[in-house]
Amino acid sequence: MGAGHAHLHLLARARFLRAAGLDLTLIAPERFHYSGLATGVLSGALSVEAAEIDVAALAAVSGVRHLAATVVGANLQARVLQLNTGQAQGFDLLSLNVGSQVRDPLNLASAPGVFPVKPLAGLFTLRDQLEAAMAEPGPGPQVVVAGGGQTGFEVTAALAGLYTRHGRAPQVTLVAAHSPTFAPQGALAGLTAHLQRRGVSLLTGEIVARRDGTCLLADGRELPCERLVLATGLVAPPWLGQLGLAVDGAGRVQLTPQLQVLGEARVFAAGDCAVIAETPRPAVGVFGVRAAPVLLNNLLATATGAQLRSYRPQSHWLSIMDLGDETGLALWRSLWWRGRAALRLKRWLDLSFVAKARGGTFTPSA
Repeated sequence: MGAGHAHLHLLARARFLRAAGLDLTLIAPERFHYSGLATGVLSGALSVEAAEIDVAALAAVSGVRHLAATVVGANLQARVLQLNTGQAQGFDLLSLNVGSQVRDPLNLASAPGVFPVKPLAGLFTLRDQLEAAMAEPGPGPQVVVAGGGQTGFEVTAALAGLYTRHGRAPQVTLVAAHSPTFAPQGALAGLTAHLQRRGVSLLTGEIVARRDGTCLLADGRELPCERLVLATGLVAPPWLGQLGLAVDGAGRVQLTPQLQVLGEARVFAAGDCAVIAETPRPAVGVFGVRAAPVLLNNLLATATGAQLRSYRPQSHWLSIMDLGDETGLALWRSLWWRGRAALRLKRWLDLSFVAKARGGTFTPSA
């Protein structure tokens, strides 16, 4: 279930799973948008196609049965999934790699003009709408980004870049409930000053309601707001908690180091929707990528009776933000650097991943 980083790895190696006697079915949307390139698309630096992987085509090439459906219910004891198409899909082994969605306890996303950062297709729709608006006379729509984490800052920077690419002054406000903590203080101070120099407004507060043309903050302030972007943290899809699986406070299924769901030896998981109970880590794409070979090994081992391996997620990882102005901010432990070289490294890593997932090799342009 799902076509995230880990399951793209399985698709490319489906022949090994079939050789072990497994009959493969993938339940997932037809296309996957790679999160590492999403802000590059939003800023206008990249095309939507650059971040898109044709899952249906990969499944066909790999000889994997593909169902473009979603799960609406399950009976784990009977090992049956209920799909939104009305179909029932049985299984002997189940692997979950279904990603995450934005935390939205006030249901702000139900209002018009609100764009959660996931699914990523919503950000691409936002870009289309803003570009259409900027083709008309005037300053461009007022955009508010809710969320003071790394994603909120990166999306804000990308939106500023989109306005600048169209010759407009950014009409972007970032509203953070708390002071950011995702980077060293020096990096945060430099990033904040960098955004402010580009015309971005930064406010402390919490958005509690969406009204026609405005956003209401908890302290009573009202902001002009023609588009609202929610970057308020990630949680697992809520239906996972309805399956009766062990989940944490963010709804992520809890795993053993062998990537098996606690209490369910024949249900595996990886990526944003899951967390190893004894070594919790945030929902960051690197863990889905690094877990993928272990997931493949353990599905094969379960089918053949071989020994399972453990996955030990690293405590530190390189993170690079795309700042929407042809520069990036790289973060590693207490070290950080901002500039064009950081973005070039990010582009190479991300475009290489997409090319590899498509079955090719990334060759940088001259």
